[in-house]
Amino acid sequence: MSETGSKPEKSTSPSGSASRSGANPSHNPAGDPSRGPARCPFCAPSAPKIIEQRLAYAIPDAYPVSDGHALVIPRRHVADYFRMHPEEKSACWELVEWVRQYLLDRYQPTGINVGFNCGRSAGQTIYHAHIHVIPRYDGDTLNPRGGVRHCIPGKGDY
Repeated sequence: MSETGSKPEKSTSPSGSASRSGANPSHNPAGDPSRGPARCPFCAPSAPKIIEQRLAYAIPDAYPVSDGHALVIPRRHVADYFRMHPEEKSACWELVEWVRQYLLDRYQPTGINVGFNCGRSAGQTIYHAHIHVIPRYDGDTLNPRGGVRHCIPGKGDY
């Protein structure tokens, strides 16, 4: 295995929530024209691959939050997880499983966070889908309870 221009208008989605229209969501949902396949760090990664397959690969995160932090990335330039084809999602999750075991064997974490950011308000900065696989260690944060629920400060407690 080895868009530029005026601000898009708001529209209402079938669920009744507001959504943006007018941008090209298949490529760049945040409307940042400086990013695209020609300037995408994931279309031609410089980092050595941890593992690769036909539809996806994994690399170490360039700015790791813990020892072993890795990214699983589809080969096709696609803005975010929800725009990936089913077979790309399947390939990525297969690699997430493989990377998890690799991290357990190599780094011996006591937990793992897996997640992705879709859109600017969710923290996405590179508009090529990628899944974070983050090893966690006892004591790496004061109180890990709630994990990813704390992406909005002060809202994760229960």
